[in-house]
Amino acid sequence: MPTIVLAYLTCAMVWGTTWYAVRASTGADGFPTLESVALRFTIATVVLAPIIAIARTGPWPRDRATWLWMLAAGVLDAASYTLVYYGEQRIPGGLAAVLFSTQPLMVAAMLSASGMEEVRRADVVGALVALAGVVLIGAERWDVSTSQAIGLGLLLGAVVCSASYSLVLKRHGEHVHPAVTTLIFLAVTAATLDLAVLVRGPQPIPWPPPRDATIAVLYLAVFGSVIAFWSWLWLLKKLPLMATSTLVFVLPVVALVVDGFWEHELRLAPRTYAGIAVVLVGLAIALLTRSARATRRRRG
Repeated sequence: MPTIVLAYLTCAMVWGTTWYAVRASTGADGFPTLESVALRFTIATVVLAPIIAIARTGPWPRDRATWLWMLAAGVLDAASYTLVYYGEQRIPGGLAAVLFSTQPLMVAAMLSASGMEEVRRADVVGALVALAGVVLIGAERWDVSTSQAIGLGLLLGAVVCSASYSLVLKRHGEHVHPAVTTLIFLAVTAATLDLAVLVRGPQPIPWPPPRDATIAVLYLAVFGSVIAFWSWLWLLKKLPLMATSTLVFVLPVVALVVDGFWEHELRLAPRTYAGIAVVLVGLAIALLTRSARATRRRRG
């Protein structure tokens, strides 16, 4: 149990701070957006690969189908992070984290559609409440600018991709070591993003590399990718997928605190905070009631 709590908190604290780090790694004072995300996952793969080779960690995927599903998960991750990076150019990191906190509702829908879990009334009510919060947040974004409204749409697209690869990894990575899954996942993500850069045409990388943006990329690669994804994939072995999805309760809190200290150009208005509260209430209805039900079953 202490190891599970430590892994859970590691994911929450690291991913809660990556929203600001993403913004710090790109923009006028950083790297081009697509190059930045590709560099992040390429570095992460280069860091993790020799560790796995030296440790001789296993088992690896046993059949072609598992390999194909893991390849698909990596491509979905590349799509998700591309949408996140471009979306965060338009909205603050704290708001992005809140929008991403609708992911458990998407996961619940996918689990139910696949027959892995039942659809409960609390799931439906929670989804409707959270959707109302997203609409409230979106209404303010439209009042501010079309650009920020587009950012909201990009983040919601990233949620769909993230929920999809979470389901794939939970279902098809059961017999693969978490470290191996992490390496395959990161390597496919990096390869997909590198290919996207080549197809689009590489943009000039600033030289010498900007200090703050470089630190942000290294933090995202080592902590946000290697350590956090390894911890999360280990948690998938120990907990139900819906339980690991509750991480998103913590991420907006951490991200908004970080924004309060570091974000100067973008501020959240009262309506946004009201929307945030509604989203989190919806998530609490959907997920905490599930946790309480599971506890009663164990005691029964």
